[in-house]
Amino acid sequence: MRKVAILGGKGNAALVAAAMEHARRMGAMEWEVAGFLNDREPVGSIIDMFPVIGKTTDAKRLLDEGYWFVNAILRIDGNHERIAMFENLGIPDDRLATFVHPMAYVAPSVQLGAGCIIMPNVSMSPGTKLGKGCLMMVGSMMGHDNIVGDFCHIAAQAAVGSYLTIGKGVHIGLNATVKENLSIGDFATLGAGAVLTKNMGENEIWAGNPAKFLRYVR
Repeated sequence: MRKVAILGGKGNAALVAAAMEHARRMGAMEWEVAGFLNDREPVGSIIDMFPVIGKTTDAKRLLDEGYWFVNAILRIDGNHERIAMFENLGIPDDRLATFVHPMAYVAPSVQLGAGCIIMPNVSMSPGTKLGKGCLMMVGSMMGHDNIVGDFCHIAAQAAVGSYLTIGKGVHIGLNATVKENLSIGDFATLGAGAVLTKNMGENEIWAGNPAKFLRYVR
């Protein structure tokens, strides 16, 4: 088993850690969660049964010690700074842990970038390609023939249609729905429960049913 350090803490990182541990207990023996890299909690503290094993700046040390990594430090209101922080750590793609929970459906032709996390009860249809570091959270659905950029976050129960082009650092909120044949620009955010029927531009935040532009990310 390969040891994994997850960047983050409460929230997405804890959910990913729990899913990896659940998969291990089901017999999937590829990954073992060592703990979190977290800049807010003291080293040695416990977050949802897993220890904080260092700060984000300890990534290079752990890289030299043979660890693998998951990035779960994402923000709803624009991901520019947090993605830049992760990229500046210099973790190579071949040391990013790509994890598919045994209870997920991923069609054989789906392409997953390095460090993608596919949580339980996710459904991914044929012909879709995810960039690196994407998170498909519990119960989300991704349609067929989509192109998705790096570090996108598809929240729980979101339903994403087909023939979509989705940029880098996009957040699609809880229970949101995205119609087919649309484009979503880099770092855009779609709010929880929103129904998107039109294209979204870069750095835009949309919400509502039907979804409408609210403002630009901060």
